[in-house]
Amino acid sequence: MPTPYEHTQRSSFLFLVNCIVALVPIALLVTGMLARTPPQVQLTLLAVTVLSLGLAFAFSSLTVAVRDGQFSWWFGPGVIKRTVPLSTIAAVEPATTTVWNGWGVHLTARGWLYNIAGRKAVLVTLRDGKRFLVGTDEPERLTKAIATGTSLR
Repeated sequence: MPTPYEHTQRSSFLFLVNCIVALVPIALLVTGMLARTPPQVQLTLLAVTVLSLGLAFAFSSLTVAVRDGQFSWWFGPGVIKRTVPLSTIAAVEPATTTVWNGWGVHLTARGWLYNIAGRKAVLVTLRDGKRFLVGTDEPERLTKAIATGTSLR
């Protein structure tokens, strides 16, 4: 049985950006700059603050794991989690995303991208032809762990 692999990549940048976005409405409310604005606007700003802090927490890390015959990845505490049986993987290789691909979860020309930082990733091709990219700062180690688990060596 292959050795389990698990690694968490953190993004201080995304965490910081979301926290700053959350602090702006708080600063506006605390300084009284919005004292004359309608309560609905103030409530909307508070909602934006809570949402930004939630996003900061949820999307500040991406964990990948290869164990128990599965390849899994999730953001933060598991806000968005995906799992693929290793038996369904036809190919895996280190990859580099384009600058235009950016970060986050979205569709690209090479399939879905799950990424929080940098441009390094692994490109996974499933037996049914579907492909996706998972960001990691350890593409070679992750590729090896998946390949070992799927006997693609």
